Amino acid sequence: MIIITTHVHQLFTDTLKKKGIEFLYQPGITYTELSSIIHQATGLIISTQIHVDEALIDKAILLKWIGRMGSGMEHVQVEYAQTKGIICLSSPEGNRNAVAEHAMGLLLGLMRNIHKSNEEVKQFVWKREENRGVELSGKVIGIIGYGNTGSSFARLLSSFDVTILAYDKYKTDINSAHVKSVDIETILQYADVISFHLPLTTETFHFANDAFFGRMARRPYLINTSRGSVLETAALLRAIEHKKIAGAVLDVLENEQFTTYTAEEKEAFSYLVHQENIIITPHIAGYSHEATYKMSEVMLEKLGFLPLP
Repeated sequence: MIIITTHVHQLFTDTLKKKGIEFLYQPGITYTELSSIIHQATGLIISTQIHVDEALIDKAILLKWIGRMGSGMEHVQVEYAQTKGIICLSSPEGNRNAVAEHAMGLLLGLMRNIHKSNEEVKQFVWKREENRGVELSGKVIGIIGYGNTGSSFARLLSSFDVTILAYDKYKTDINSAHVKSVDIETILQYADVISFHLPLTTETFHFANDAFFGRMARRPYLINTSRGSVLETAALLRAIEHKKIAGAVLDVLENEQFTTYTAEEKEAFSYLVHQENIIITPHIAGYSHEATYKMSEVMLEKLGFLPLP
């Protein structure tokens, strides 16, 4: 039996039905609820709401594979699962374009004061000179992390008259007609825009910290559509206060569970949302109707369930 713990496109469940594969569709199931039935599962589909830890894996005595809808496997103890012979898969190919488009939209919205001026007009305030924007054309864009989403963002940027610099510690084949592979210091020296497209690992946790901001030669715009903890919140607040950045657009936060916020976290969040040069969206970069279909399609193909005979 396959247990599906997150929303998937109907394509996924219809395909399983056509294959005669038993499944339990329980989007929103809790960890405790899943723990009580995981011993029945041969396959498991997850997103970000379930953490597949060693305790859960130990109970999954029949489990053959774990499928992550989207990118990033930080919610799965992958190495431990592999010691049990469990295959771990993700589907970043399915939502990479959605993330890239969202990053582009956020960036243009900030640089051209679209969100700010829209809110002012709603209050019957008509300011033109104060909302004079900055063009993306002619700028240097630094992309940190050149996997599925980083390369998709570069593809969208290639239609603009920009210089694209990319850094990825684990890729050596980045150079192309539109993208130049560089080290991180080159990005910090020349970039007018810095966009993060990193998985969350021990290496990337708080990648953008005080030292990172301190080495920047310009006042770039920041984009984070990857993982909240790639960008250290306290360091970001100090960078804003000391005007080290021109602004930031964030689709992710270090803590996205507002009900768990401490007094310190509430104060930091309040400061962020009251800055005119900060735009925050609720982790929706990879959420589009098209991406929901594509992620299901990619996962079905990787599992060998597509194409149908």
